[in-house]
Amino acid sequence: MHTYLVGGAVRDELLGLEVKDRDWVVVGATPDQMLAEGFKQVGADFPVFLHPGSREEYALARTERKQGHGYHGFEIYSAPDVTLEEDLKRRDLTINAMARDNQGHIIDPFNGQQDIRDRQLRHVSEAFAEDPLRILRIARFAARFAPMGFEVCQNTMELMQTMVNDGEVHHLVAERVWQEIQRALQEKEPGTFFEVLRACGALDVLIPELSPPERFDAAMAALHCVHRHDGNLTQRFAALMSPVPPQEMSERARALKAPNDCTALAQLLATTQPILGESTGTAPGASELLDLLDRADVWRRADRFHTLLEVLRCTLPEMAITNLDALQRAATAAAGVEPRQLLDKGFKGKALGQAIQQERLKCVEQALTGKNR
Repeated sequence: MHTYLVGGAVRDELLGLEVKDRDWVVVGATPDQMLAEGFKQVGADFPVFLHPGSREEYALARTERKQGHGYHGFEIYSAPDVTLEEDLKRRDLTINAMARDNQGHIIDPFNGQQDIRDRQLRHVSEAFAEDPLRILRIARFAARFAPMGFEVCQNTMELMQTMVNDGEVHHLVAERVWQEIQRALQEKEPGTFFEVLRACGALDVLIPELSPPERFDAAMAALHCVHRHDGNLTQRFAALMSPVPPQEMSERARALKAPNDCTALAQLLATTQPILGESTGTAPGASELLDLLDRADVWRRADRFHTLLEVLRCTLPEMAITNLDALQRAATAAAGVEPRQLLDKGFKGKALGQAIQQERLKCVEQALTGKNR
């Protein structure tokens, strides 16, 4: 039984980065031997064990063979005769296909160290083409390591393009796609993820609504702005989808199975920005602004409204920022209406609701004209 540190931990050590997760490969062992050593088995598809002390994952060396389409279309073989090199060969990138033994020696059969020096993201073998999810993983690594100068090498990009042309991307499961998008949106250069997908043709399959150049450029500018202001995941997704019309946006969010909070903010943005960004030169009036506030449910969801304002500042044209400022003033003014005071005056039921709206409208009108209530 021989144990090796593998994958991202070795890569990050060589890059001088903080190692957050450590994964291990065990060569020459059986599941029974692992259990006898006190490990707890957790892998359903192949033998993965938790160390009894550190709780880190130890996987038995394995090989994979393509049997069908999709993430689960593989036959896994794990046995004591599987070598470390055979295990490393099934990995995606050369920089992820290195190991370190207990004496600190680096095992690097696919020249990952050279690709680290050259800042290249290169596939390990032609087996890369068997799993279309790896297209998204490479794009995500590109987004993570772009600040360090890493790029997808030409022959790997060509292989990814071939996979797209062969229809492999159509077999990806929505949940897995969203998982990669969610991670990518929070990487160091999230726009790079979508640029790589676009370069290999995968974006046309996964988010075709962003294919038109003007939409793509607008989406990247908005995403970059929100990222620069340290926006959260919901804001980043809304910015990404901001150039897409509301109906198309909703359908794509549903197809991606994006979480409800991401979809809700993107929908709110999609319906708000056309009104505030009108190019007619006519600013929205008090009634329109109050309608936007109602639609945003600012009365109960003040925090979400604040996140909406932050994204709007990244998606609206400069000429429309005055309209955004007016919306913010309207929200502050209308929030001063106290329903309790109207209740004390005898308003109830439907009449109370109408009275609240009338008071809020007065407040918005006064805010727009600069008058005090």
